[in-house]
Amino acid sequence: MSEWASYTLSDFLMFSARTYFRLIELHNVAVWPLHLLAAALGVAVVMLARRGDERSGRIAAMLLGACWLWVAWAFHIERYATINSAAPYFAAGFVLQGLLLLVAGKLQSPPSRPGLGLLMVALLGYPLLALASGRPWQQAEMFGIAPDATAAVTLALLALSRRAHWTLWPVPLLWSAVSGATLWTMGVALFWVVPLIAVLALLLTLRRPPPSAQAR
Repeated sequence: MSEWASYTLSDFLMFSARTYFRLIELHNVAVWPLHLLAAALGVAVVMLARRGDERSGRIAAMLLGACWLWVAWAFHIERYATINSAAPYFAAGFVLQGLLLLVAGKLQSPPSRPGLGLLMVALLGYPLLALASGRPWQQAEMFGIAPDATAAVTLALLALSRRAHWTLWPVPLLWSAVSGATLWTMGVALFWVVPLIAVLALLLTLRRPPPSAQAR
């Protein structure tokens, strides 16, 4: 038992930050030009959610669910599994989130400047973190292509959506914790970004007026 107590997270990590971000670069190269489709889907999800009606909210959730299913297969299974034995479990979580969004998702976003600001940071700002970290733009992480960016946008959308079911929160919250811990263990300076987005999303949700107040 004393031997287990001497282990740290770094003892269980099987790769370095350089290997991880090189994997993201290879993934970006392999799936290009699907980034253009992912960008269009991101804009479509936001616009549909902002319309506020139930039908548009369902379509927005279904498009977002499709992104989670794609990342589960294209990134976790096809790429991440080559360096991390836990990747199939991560893929299962992303599949679960995708199915929940397809079946029970509904994204309807009332006006909220803080919420929209968080969404813009997640959707447009997150890919710029590669450049801010001194990495090449080929290693940028984009919504619908990379897991962290996809989870960040999802959390921001859930924070904005007045009718988002509680079952849509656990998986992106857990992923933000897993990703933050992984990046921190690898010594990545900006490991805190996705966990911070998760915390802010929760705070925005807790501060949201009840449905009766919104109706007035």
